[in-house]
Amino acid sequence: MAGVIGHPLDHTLSPAMHNAVYEALELDWVYVPLHVEDEVDLRRVLDAIRVLPFVGFNVTMPFKQAMLSLCDEVAMLAQMAGAVNTVVCTDGQLIGYNTDGRGLVEALAEETGFSPEGRKVTILGAGGAAGAAAVGFVLGKADTITIVNRSVGRGRELADRLSPHARNTRIDVVALESAENVVRDSHLVVNATPLGMAPDDPSPVNSAWLGPDQVVCDMIYRATSTPLMEAAHTVGAKAVSGLGMLVHQGALAVDIWSESAQVRTPRDVMRRAAEAALDANHSEVPE
Repeated sequence: MAGVIGHPLDHTLSPAMHNAVYEALELDWVYVPLHVEDEVDLRRVLDAIRVLPFVGFNVTMPFKQAMLSLCDEVAMLAQMAGAVNTVVCTDGQLIGYNTDGRGLVEALAEETGFSPEGRKVTILGAGGAAGAAAVGFVLGKADTITIVNRSVGRGRELADRLSPHARNTRIDVVALESAENVVRDSHLVVNATPLGMAPDDPSPVNSAWLGPDQVVCDMIYRATSTPLMEAAHTVGAKAVSGLGMLVHQGALAVDIWSESAQVRTPRDVMRRAAEAALDANHSEVPE
């Protein structure tokens, strides 16, 4: 068994893309959504998982940060990110990883040809999603990562956690209201905030700050473009959603769980299944 823990999970694409790739790899596994509403129930579910035949599970909102203290061991990249999104189950032990950052870098390379090495990156937000993205860009040797957040203090907490590991990367923190020049000067702008999930959300940054030579990534994925992606399209920037990141982080999780198989999980199989599930979910939502 494998699965995803989170709330809400009504329209999660993970079961569709995981079960499709398990079939392609001829793995006798099944991936299920595990709806958990609070940390009390989360602990109960984890106790059950320890004694059930789970190879591992994914973690999504709102429990990625809580899992840090609930795992028996946590890999360094997850500690740096401040969040766990993938857990390996071994002999009743829970080992936490974070595949989001690597998944984001893989997706950007595949969809836009973007490589972070020597480039200037702006990340909007300072939570677990922002931390994971920043870890990916630190590993990718970005020249500068600027964390833009309403709370500068929270942004500095993330920067302080990353800085000891960022030998080749400068990490700055800027308040949102002072971020215009930073955003304009960036090669890549990443939205790691929830803004864009609701239909009436505004763009997290002023569209006038974006330019045609930039890559803009909204970590949110939905069937229609987010306000940030629309703003990027308007100025001629390359814009991508978080769907590619979802696929690649999920594939990396399968790579970890099936390590003994020594087969790279086919991303294209997961992508097709995720796109089909996204289209199906969208058709079920009233206009």
